[in-house]
Amino acid sequence: MQSCSIGIVGATGAVGKVFLNLMEARSFPAHSVRLFASPKSEGKQIVFGDQILSVEKITPECFENIDIVFISAGGNISLELAPVAQKAGCVVIDDSSIFRMDPTVPLVVPEVNISAMESHRGIIAIPNCSTTPLVMILDALRSETRITRVIADTYQSVSGIGRAGIETLRSQAMQSLLPPSSQAGSVAETVNDLLAFNVIPRIDSFIENGYTKEEWKMRNETRKILNIPDLPISATCVRVPVEITHSEAVHVDMEKPVTPTRARELFNQYPGVTVIDDPENNEYPMPITATGKDDVLVGRIRKDASNQNGLAVWIASDNLRKGAALNAIQLAEELLQRNWLR
Repeated sequence: MQSCSIGIVGATGAVGKVFLNLMEARSFPAHSVRLFASPKSEGKQIVFGDQILSVEKITPECFENIDIVFISAGGNISLELAPVAQKAGCVVIDDSSIFRMDPTVPLVVPEVNISAMESHRGIIAIPNCSTTPLVMILDALRSETRITRVIADTYQSVSGIGRAGIETLRSQAMQSLLPPSSQAGSVAETVNDLLAFNVIPRIDSFIENGYTKEEWKMRNETRKILNIPDLPISATCVRVPVEITHSEAVHVDMEKPVTPTRARELFNQYPGVTVIDDPENNEYPMPITATGKDDVLVGRIRKDASNQNGLAVWIASDNLRKGAALNAIQLAEELLQRNWLR
């Protein structure tokens, strides 16, 4: 595998830090690593292997002589910087939703549709952190029969908000456990801001049809990645008081029935998926067991009692790893391995 130079925009954020950790753990072949973040982080030093890297302020000239740029700093930053990096000759791997549905931009999960990346024009998008584990499970099943309908209900951790989500959850939880006389003001401004000991059935803003943008992203991204533009799919996305790892309850309708036994075989054979499915012994995927793991965990595999051709499963996947940083670094590895850099 050839060596390359890497730039990371959003290096001090939750996903950026995991990206750096994975680069080191996987011995990613980078002869140069440059870190970029907001002006308030300029000059901050981060240990990477045997190096100490200083965070740089972003300028239009900073992308010169960088081969691959990973951006995980929000949609507005991606919209501004990705075209600049692209014009400078970089390949951009973008973590935001800005480019995902652009027909000229590949939306890629390496285990599912790696070939889509070959025709990139300098920008490659990675999916929503709940879409990625879902499409991997669906891709495993569709090797057996055609999928006719999907219902996915997500239980998403607060790290999906970013590092601030984790800090807010911890602060609110500690404040809530204090006796009323010791609580300094309200735990949250409104009920909708209360992450601790609460479940919020809303992620992102609502659209006219009653779904949220997050739910609509899952629908559209799943269709694009699987190349099934008319796949009936409905999602409900919920924020839960968990620090890291998103979970999903998924119901899959298929043209022909797939038994739970056969489904376990398909999942066991699929790269990047681990089956944990022994409910009688309390063994099933949970955030506490999935956090820090690269694989998507799947369990509670059972026949859907409401549809003879249906299957119900439970998924847990570390949203900072496979849901973001790991997926991106896998794409970077493929770019080098297949010589798909521009």
